[in-house]
Amino acid sequence: MVKKLSIITVNYNDKNGLQKTIESVVNQTWKDFEFIVIDGGSKDGSAELLIQYQNRIAYGISETDSGVYNAMNKGIRKATGDYVLFLNSGDILNDPKVLEKVEQNLDCTFGIYYGDANYIEKDGEHKRTYPDQLSFSFFLDYNLSHQASFIKRNLFFDIFLYNEDYKIVSDWAFFIYAICNQNVPYKHLNLIICKYDTMGISSIIDNHKAMHEERRATIQKYFPLFIEDYNSISEIKSKRFKQFAFIKSHPIAFKILKGFMNLILAFLPKFKK
Repeated sequence: MVKKLSIITVNYNDKNGLQKTIESVVNQTWKDFEFIVIDGGSKDGSAELLIQYQNRIAYGISETDSGVYNAMNKGIRKATGDYVLFLNSGDILNDPKVLEKVEQNLDCTFGIYYGDANYIEKDGEHKRTYPDQLSFSFFLDYNLSHQASFIKRNLFFDIFLYNEDYKIVSDWAFFIYAICNQNVPYKHLNLIICKYDTMGISSIIDNHKAMHEERRATIQKYFPLFIEDYNSISEIKSKRFKQFAFIKSHPIAFKILKGFMNLILAFLPKFKK
């Protein structure tokens, strides 16, 4: 029997995180879903967890893969549910009744349902609330949490699977293309779906340069007419601009800066507005 929902968890050498995720899923009050776990050939005991929970996992495998999006695509291809939810190792559902609350909304009216998320950071939990109305400008700054998004499985075959050449933003690329190019209908659920572990690859500051390069490549490929706008917006939001805004918030420092700017401008050709 085809299930309404497939929950896909990918993991690599994070046994403790995987156990937390599995417990979060199997303890849900609504249980009419299939649970798929794709492990990348872990050597830390994660594979043994698949055996321990084999009666609660519809499909589980531990084998070498080429990265997180390769593993997620494996999960998509094995899934049979109308919708898929990606809950990676370390991420947990917000409470045992989350799926019970969500299930009544998964009626195939919308291609994507997305809720809110609690981000687990070093200083505690922070709620991330997403807008009811999404836009191209929203995706230039942000992304939906795939841990809080229920995506119609067939969309991946009608549009595309995750780009395995990317390391960080394939889920973002899918969302911006599906919603802003293909006009896939969506609905915001006013529920906190998950607690998201922010230690993931896209959350590490050192990866932000690669993230922006992959985003720029996506805009160039699917929205070429907007690439100059994207570059301009990226420049405006650069570290230097943020420093300028910070100085502007301090009147005396900003007055001194303006004095230097006026001095420099006096030796340059007249500035045209």
